[in-house]
Amino acid sequence: MIDLKNTEGICFIGIGGIGMSALAQYFSKGGFAIAGYDRTESFITKALEDSGCKITYDDSTEGLPSLFTDPSQRERVLVVYTPAIPAGSRIMSFFRDNGYRIHKRSEILGEVSACTETLAIAGTHGKTTVSTMTAHLLKQSEIDCSAFLGGISKNYNSNLLTGEGKYTVMEADEFDRSFHRLVPAMAVITSVDADHLDIYGDQATMIRAYNEFCEKIRKGGLLFINSKIHGFITIPEGVKGFIYGPDAGSDYRYFNVTRRDDLYSFSLKTPEGEVNDIKFPFPGIINIENLTAAIAVALNCGVTWQEIRKAAISFRGVSRRFDIRVNLPGIAYIDDYAHHPEEIRACISSVREYFGERKITGIFQPHLYSRTRDHARGFAEVLDDLDETILLPVYPAREMPIPGVNSGMIFDKMKSGRKKLMKMEEIPGSLNVGELDVLLTIGAGDIDKLVAPIEEMLIRVFNG
Repeated sequence: MIDLKNTEGICFIGIGGIGMSALAQYFSKGGFAIAGYDRTESFITKALEDSGCKITYDDSTEGLPSLFTDPSQRERVLVVYTPAIPAGSRIMSFFRDNGYRIHKRSEILGEVSACTETLAIAGTHGKTTVSTMTAHLLKQSEIDCSAFLGGISKNYNSNLLTGEGKYTVMEADEFDRSFHRLVPAMAVITSVDADHLDIYGDQATMIRAYNEFCEKIRKGGLLFINSKIHGFITIPEGVKGFIYGPDAGSDYRYFNVTRRDDLYSFSLKTPEGEVNDIKFPFPGIINIENLTAAIAVALNCGVTWQEIRKAAISFRGVSRRFDIRVNLPGIAYIDDYAHHPEEIRACISSVREYFGERKITGIFQPHLYSRTRDHARGFAEVLDDLDETILLPVYPAREMPIPGVNSGMIFDKMKSGRKKLMKMEEIPGSLNVGELDVLLTIGAGDIDKLVAPIEEMLIRVFNG
């Protein structure tokens, strides 16, 4: 157990990260003094500063309040860090060298999980959307919930939701085996495509880690498994398992999917019976699959069908998850966080389904050298599904460069004749707006810095 009784301040190293910022908000609301460090300023860090958090963008303690920098006060301070922080960080070295209490983000989230009825959403992709959908269904019901989300909910404009209910929705992050810290009452596994091979080495080892996560579910708890992957997951003794998806035999099966204008309608078979004509406005069949998982969890929390219908039609999505920024006659622009080949495949497929035969131009920023190395061929194959591709340099995040690994690895494997390698700063001035039809920005790095300039430019040109 982490003793917070005598703690006055908490310092978050990597406070601008989506998971870290949610924890910072949570403890700020709990009355703790909050400080932190991040490499660059962002809308997330600015919002934290506006709420009273003290943040430095210099890798030293000079910009932090004295409570956090006086070693004689170290027993009053807790330091929380993300594994994305480089080992040579000067600010981390100060806290280590002076005997501060230091914990990973996953450890702190695990402490919160142990004190609540955790609804944990795991999977190599889809977990942010399913988490946000699940939280929305509960927030719009009498059940209520709190939630730590991996993206900014567009319904609530936040990645932290607080409520009076007994349930807390949490993303179960497989990176660095963080999800092994959670103690779920219910869990969802959306996918187990090979990822984070810098941690696991191979997909089989990663899948074993997912099964170990399932063992963390409390006895008497529930596990919901995507029908595409149920053969990889073992349901632990004392846990009740359910399958969701479109496949025959699924316990929660969606079917009769139709679309009229921008509204989907579908039916859902559940263990308790069949429900028809569920309305949903969010693009992509994949998101009906995601909503099915969220509905399965919500029903088992006691949310009524009347509440689910009302919440489903009001769901607005997550920033950077199939985020339609512009949709005007002659131009559409979507921003998406996809950074794994299967995520990109799902994104492009949803765009094709939603926008028909229109020309799609994609700007992709690979995330991590190791992921680029491990999936270069997969990235090339899926990017060939675009009509035109612009590749940006690799965003390194927590990694040092790997010799010979760069965006050119993907570029050289692509068969498309309409591809370019460009630097990010070249993009705004080089886009030929007259040739664009549907534009995508894709990636988990700092490609989001392009979103506002591109959006403003397209609105200005197409609105005259």
